[in-house]
Amino acid sequence: MEQNNGTEVAEFILLGFTGQPKYWHIFFTVFLVIYVATLVGNIGMILLIKIDSSLHTPMYFFLQNLAFVDLCYASAITPKMLQNFVGTKKSISFIGCMVQLLVYGTFITSDSYILAAMAVDRYVAICNPLHYPAVMSWRACIQLLIGSYFMGFLNACVNVSFTFSLNFCKSNEINHFFCDEPPIMALSCSNIYFNVMVLAAFVGFNLTFTMSVIIFSYIFILIAILKISSAAGRKKAFSTCASHLIAVTIFCGTLSYMYLHHHTTGSQEQEKMASVFYGVMIPMLNPLIYSLRNQDVREALKGIGKKYFRFNP
Repeated sequence: MEQNNGTEVAEFILLGFTGQPKYWHIFFTVFLVIYVATLVGNIGMILLIKIDSSLHTPMYFFLQNLAFVDLCYASAITPKMLQNFVGTKKSISFIGCMVQLLVYGTFITSDSYILAAMAVDRYVAICNPLHYPAVMSWRACIQLLIGSYFMGFLNACVNVSFTFSLNFCKSNEINHFFCDEPPIMALSCSNIYFNVMVLAAFVGFNLTFTMSVIIFSYIFILIAILKISSAAGRKKAFSTCASHLIAVTIFCGTLSYMYLHHHTTGSQEQEKMASVFYGVMIPMLNPLIYSLRNQDVREALKGIGKKYFRFNP
C-alpha cells in the first residue's frame, strides 16, 4: 500500500513472523501461555513484596518496581500481537502505533535504570554496610525510581517524536510484530540518517550509562567479596547479587544486539527473535530468576503458603 506522506498514513500493517498465517494457532498458544505466566509471575511478585514485611527493604522496593515495569512493557505489545494472530486484519492505527511505542519505550528504558539502581543498592549493602541505612534511605530510593521513570519517558518521547515526524511513502507494512523504531524508519522515504543517529545516541547513552554503573558497582563488589576471609561469607555475599547479574546480562545483552548492531535485510528475522526474547520472554523470566535464586523470596513464598493455604484438619 503506497503512501504519499506521513499525514496520509491512517494505519500500519504488522506483518508478524515468517510462517505466521500457517502456524498462527501454535504462535497464539505459545505466546498466550508466556503472557499468562508473565502476568501471574509479576503480579505475584508485586503482591508478595507488598504483603511480606521482611521484604520491605530498598532492594525489594526496586524489585517490586522492576516487576511492574516488566508487566507494563510486556502488556504494551503482547495483547496486540495475540489479537493479530487470530484476526484477519493485522493492523494498528497510526495513533495506536505511537502510543504502543511510547509506552513500550518508556518502560523498557526505565527497566535498565532500575537494574542500575539495584546494582548501586548491592554495592552500598556489601561495600559500605554500616552506612547502608543512611545512603539507601527511602528518600534516596524514591529519587532513584523517579529518575528511572523520567529517563524512560524522556527517551521514549524523543524517539517517538523523531520517528513519527518522518514521511512514509514506501509502504505501511511494518516487518515486525509490534511498532518498533527500526522497522518503522525503514518505511520512510525521508532521509533517516539524523533520526537513526538520534536513536543510536539515546539508546547508546542509556545502555552505556546504566551498564557503566552496573559494571563499576560489581567491580567494587567483587573486590569486597574477595576480601571476605570465610568461604561461607563470600558465598552469602555473592548469592545476594547472583539473580541481579543474571537478569542484567540477559536484558542488556539482547537489547544491545537489537539496537546497536548493523541492520541488514537478512537480519530482520533475527531481530524479531531478539525482540521476542527481551520484549516477551524476559518479563516472564525475571520473576522466576528472582524467586528461584533468592533465599529471601523463597522464604517469603513459604511463609505466605503456610499462612494462607494451610489446611486445619
